[in-house]
Order: sequence, then structure tokens, then C-alpha cells
Amino acid sequence: MQSTAWWPLLTLLVAATVIDIHSRRIPNWLVLPFLAAGVIVTTASHGVKGLGQSMGGIALAVAVTGILCWLRGMGMGDLKLCAAVGAWIGPAQLGMALVATGLAGGVLALIWAACHGSLGESLDGSSDLVSRLLTKGIRPHPVLALDHPSARTMPYAPAIAIGTMFSFFAT
Repeated sequence: MQSTAWWPLLTLLVAATVIDIHSRRIPNWLVLPFLAAGVIVTTASHGVKGLGQSMGGIALAVAVTGILCWLRGMGMGDLKLCAAVGAWIGPAQLGMALVATGLAGGVLALIWAACHGSLGESLDGSSDLVSRLLTKGIRPHPVLALDHPSARTMPYAPAIAIGTMFSFFAT
């Protein structure tokens, strides 16, 4: 499935990255047709097995990024972008892509915070998140959330793009 998915995903991820950097949104008109196309192309190429792979990729994306959305640490556009990627590459490769995305996102967050003069504040927030996780369990943070007025956010499509492209070379 990798060779079939490379060019469509590269196109999607470049477009999503540019749009996310400029508008801080990943629009439905971009990701939903790619998600549907991933299911259709994968099913047409590999039959029922391909359909299962696409659905498994979508399910993994929703399960992992859905938790982050529920915690208000990631936007729904990021979830839909990951689901579209999962529809094309399936759960095995998406698992690698999500790990690489997390690593890329961490590095990009440090760079973003340093460039915006908020590295110390971001590191303090990270330690607060870990502390709250250990004491109060998994629940949304009252201040460190996308919808909080003082939230410092960064576009996450670049991290998703880096992680996804890395997964093509790692598998």
C-alpha cells in the first residue's frame, strides 16, 4: 500500500501544513475527501483486506488522537488529518507514523516555544501536566488546553507530515 499512498499523502500533508501554519486550521474540504479516497483506493487495490486495513488505520488514528482531543491538547482537524493518513497506510504503518509524529511534535514544540520566548513557561506547563496526571489521573487540564484564552498553541500538521513521511522510510 505504501507506493500507492506516497504521492497522495505527500500532497495532502504539504497542503495541510501550509494551511495550518497560515490559518491554524485544517479544513474539512481538504481532509475528508482524502479520507474517503484512501478507503476507496485501498479497497479497490486490495479488496476486503484493504478495506480492513483502511478501517483499522482510521480506528487507530481516532483512538490515539481522540484522547488528545478529549484532553483539549489537539484539535479535531489534526484528528481528521491523522484519520485520512490512516485510511491510506493502515494501522501498522500509522503506528510508526504516530510515534514519529509525537517525537517530531516534541522537537517542534521546543523550537516553537524558544522562538516565541515561552520555553520556560512551556517546560513548566509540561511538568504540571505530568504532575496532574500522576495525582488526578487522565483529565483535561483547566488552563493548558487549546480552548483556554491564554493557551499558546502551535500548528501540528507539520509534525504529522514529518511523522508520516518518516514512516515510509522506517517500514
